[in-house]
Amino acid sequence: QGQLVESGGGLVQSGGSLTLSCAVSGFNWEYYAIAWFRQAPGMEREAASCITDTGAITYYANSVKGRFTISRDDAKNMVYLKMNNLQPNDTAVYYCAAGLMCGAPDGMDYWGKGALVTVSA
Repeated sequence: QGQLVESGGGLVQSGGSLTLSCAVSGFNWEYYAIAWFRQAPGMEREAASCITDTGAITYYANSVKGRFTISRDDAKNMVYLKMNNLQPNDTAVYYCAAGLMCGAPDGMDYWGKGALVTVSA
């Protein structure tokens, strides 16, 4: 059974940085794209970033482009989301998800339980 476990969330001041990690196990994840979604209170879940199975292509939401960097380390079964210049509207629960391609949440096959990121003003 596929499993994704997020870590690295927490409280940070506006302008600060955090790196989220996603530990992947239980399936042939090297053939999967890995995405980071986020969901703020009262809002729908949205895609923040995604990396393809080979790592050759990355996608970013316009709201995080230039501030967030996604990467994967297949040897360590890890995916990372480096977040710089965090702003209060980045406050959300961040979810790691795996799917055969980058896309909408309903296209993802495996999900983590989420990590809370809170950015104070």
